[in-house]
Order: sequence, then C-alpha cells, then structure tokens
Amino acid sequence: MTACTSTTRSKNPGRTTARPATARVSEFFVARGRRFDLSRRNLVMGILNVTPDSFSDGGLYFEPEHAIAHGLQIANAGADIIDVGGESSRPGAPTVPIDEQIRRITPVIEALTRRTGLAVSVDTTRRAVAEAALAAGASILNDITGLAADPGLGRLAAQTGAGLVLMHMRGTPETMQDDTNYDDLFGEIVGHLRAGIDRATSYGVKPEQIVVDPGIGFAKTAEQNMEILANLESLAILGRPILMGLSRKAFLGGITGRDAPNRGSETIAASIFAARHGARIHRVHDVAEVAAALKVHDALVACEGLAPG
Repeated sequence: MTACTSTTRSKNPGRTTARPATARVSEFFVARGRRFDLSRRNLVMGILNVTPDSFSDGGLYFEPEHAIAHGLQIANAGADIIDVGGESSRPGAPTVPIDEQIRRITPVIEALTRRTGLAVSVDTTRRAVAEAALAAGASILNDITGLAADPGLGRLAAQTGAGLVLMHMRGTPETMQDDTNYDDLFGEIVGHLRAGIDRATSYGVKPEQIVVDPGIGFAKTAEQNMEILANLESLAILGRPILMGLSRKAFLGGITGRDAPNRGSETIAASIFAARHGARIHRVHDVAEVAAALKVHDALVACEGLAPG
C-alpha cells in the first residue's frame, strides 16, 4: 500500500497522527490477548448472521456449512474481525431461546477461529450464549444493549479478558422503533454508554477492552441516524474507540431508493464519512468493498497535511 511514513509525516511537526478529530480517543483495544492498533487504519468487522430472519441476508447462512463457507469468504475479503450472531436484531425481531442461539453459532465460531486465525466476536445479549461462544474460541462480546439486558456479560468480560462492545438502544428489537422520541439524543446516547462503561469497569473490565457503538437504526429515526453521523465526534468524550454499524441500513435506502441487498455503495459512502468523523471499526456485510475503500481512505489520511514537494 502506498503510504506516508512517520518520517515524511514529520514535515508537519505539530501533527502527531492523522486523526485530530479523535485525539482524545484511545487508538487501541484488547481482547483476550489480542491488541488491535487503530492509530493508522480502520478495521472491518464482517457480519455473519446465522439466522433465518436477519433484515439483509436472513436465511442465506442458516446452515452451519453455509455459514462457515461465508465466514471464510469474509476472512479472505479482508475482514479483521468476524461477528457471528444467532439472533436477529432487525426491528420487530422476536427473541430466540438461548439453547437455540448456542446451537446455531458454536460450530461456526469453532471452525472460523481454527481455520482463519482472525478474532471472532459474538453478537449476543446473554451471558450463557457468550460463555459458549468464548469456549468455542470467540474473543469479543458484542452487546447491543450495553449491559442493560444481562450485566453478566460484563462480569464475563472481566473474567476472561474478552473485548466488549457496548451499544446504545432502547427497548428490544421488537419494540425499539416505537420509542424514538428524545429530549436530548446525544445526551442520552452518551449517558447510556457511559453507564455501560462504568458498570463494566466496576466488574473489573479494563478500559482498553471496551469499544462503544451509538446504535445506528436501533430506536432511531432516519433523521436521528443522520444527526448521529454528522456529529460523531461528540462521542470522543467517552474516550473509547467507536464502532459503527451502518451496513445496508434502511435510512441509506431512504436516500437512494434501493433495497437492502443493493446498498453496498451507500454503505461505502457512509463508512468513509464515519471514518472521517471518528469511527475506527466498521461492521459491514460488503467486506471486500468497504475494506478497499477504507484502505484508500487511510492511505490518503496518512498523507493529509503534508507540505507540498
């Protein structure tokens, strides 16, 4: 990759990195002994839904052999992390019993950790599911409730050193889109995430294990999703890396008029915008396309601000 080196960057001595908007945000996080360096590039988290009803790809990878094959494709496409879930979180989705979630995800996680060597995260709100996922080889817990549904996830992260993604939402996937009135949208998001961080650290989770996610599309209108993106730097006050889940979301289709499977270009545009405003991890379906776009973005950002010639 063509890149500016730390030597060439010294032409602009006041510039410590190419990320001035997130200078207060930690540029690494850890998960079960892995250290993810976010100082010079964005990371891609590939989505693998082992479900029959997810909003974009439901049913395509419900059988273990199909899920494993798709996970290998995600790895080859350039993902840094593979996010495996056994319960859909689309608006209106019903709860899936814990035993069924475990049955869906554990053979997939075991195969992908063994065959790819990549970090695997588990998208769950329940400790029992997380425990099974960690036993199968996962290293990150991705909790869309930010520990509101099951604080046991925080205790588990403390005990195992697993990475912990804390997201903002209201209610459940079944009810969340009926609860989108906010007096102070950013105040509530920051308050929710800060409470999750405080709760996690009170259990013994180290700050460097934690990533935050504002929850695009979770108890948010299209306009609120846009507002969050446009003011993403506001979350820097939390001091933790920001993960964005923008992939193929409905508000993007509201702009272009295209249906979910055809929103790859929309996802790329939104991901680049989010990266410019402080996001460092991007949870997406279209891994190869977004990874390539972010690689170009990161190379250009590394050169940004250099004196000409």
